[in-house]
Amino acid sequence: MCGARPPVLRTRRPPPLSRSDPAGGKPVKAEKEIVVYRRSTYCPYQRKAERVFQQFNIPYREIMIDRDEEAMKRVIAWTGFQSVPTIVIARPGENLPYEEPAPLEPGQSPRGVDRGTMITEPLKGELIRWLQKHGFIEE
Repeated sequence: MCGARPPVLRTRRPPPLSRSDPAGGKPVKAEKEIVVYRRSTYCPYQRKAERVFQQFNIPYREIMIDRDEEAMKRVIAWTGFQSVPTIVIARPGENLPYEEPAPLEPGQSPRGVDRGTMITEPLKGELIRWLQKHGFIEE
């Protein structure tokens, strides 16, 4: 039967064990997970991000926007385009950023913009700095 495929969620490695933040504020590293919104077809920005995650041994979960209509709508709402990869920091098992990402200026390209809990189509250095800022890579 032809038609829409079910959404594809792949995990590269299991998320780290969770622990409580004694201050009760933002999630600590163990309570955060990287979620990568991407396409099932090749994209050089997706490949660059994969290499960074592999280089630093960072686990992440993928959501294919070309196989999940709701995910595609989410990415368009966040970026104005079907921009991939759109990388978010979520609580383990969740698909949305744990905090609302900073808004883009009208007409602004999302490419490489650090929006707090989200970054879209980053270059290698931009992604590394963003991951350091959020505690996934030690400086």
